[in-house]
Amino acid sequence: MTPVLRARDVRLRRGTREVLAGASFEVVRGGLVALMGASGSGKTTILRAVTALEEIHAGTIDVAGVTLTAGVPARETLRAVHRGVGLVFQFHHLFEHLTVLGNVCLAPVHAYGVPPSQAQRRARELLARLGVEHRAHAMPRELSGGEAQRVAIARALAVDPPLLMLDEPTASLDPARRADLGALLQGLAGGDRTVLISTHDESFAREWCTGVLRVENGGVSEEVKNEK
Repeated sequence: MTPVLRARDVRLRRGTREVLAGASFEVVRGGLVALMGASGSGKTTILRAVTALEEIHAGTIDVAGVTLTAGVPARETLRAVHRGVGLVFQFHHLFEHLTVLGNVCLAPVHAYGVPPSQAQRRARELLARLGVEHRAHAMPRELSGGEAQRVAIARALAVDPPLLMLDEPTASLDPARRADLGALLQGLAGGDRTVLISTHDESFAREWCTGVLRVENGGVSEEVKNEK
């Protein structure tokens, strides 16, 4: 089976520090995979590189039917990546001047030309699936942290990407909400959709994830996950 994401010998520097030093890994389709490592190991950097928010300096990343290489990607490449990969940031980054519904409809309507009525229908379906449809007309400042996270997930799924990535989604969640999130992400993964999360939460990864990638010393290794 063709991986949804494949990185080969990826290098990325910040100043004199090489954050990624020849990192290679694959993510298979349909699973919920944890990208783990200590703070500062490069987990978030990998997510940003996969979404072309950060340039790599060597190597290749195959994702969303395109190949990212060193340098600034072409506009068409960026468009393809952003259509095929959804990213939920740790602090959600919802647009404060838009309602929940406006946040979820923004990319489909303005980036991909989806008719507003169709985009709103899709947005309401996603919000309902994620349990926050009743907040459709709320402003981001009116949401709880858990609600904001679910809205951010809905926004990332609005164009139906095959790869959904979340940066430290369990940060600041209590045990009950961690369990709710795990069940939610397991429900979103499978079939044609893969979910990749960066996390340092070992217990969450053991409980909910189907695979683990470990980031250390600028490289990435696949970890065999023991069955529960």
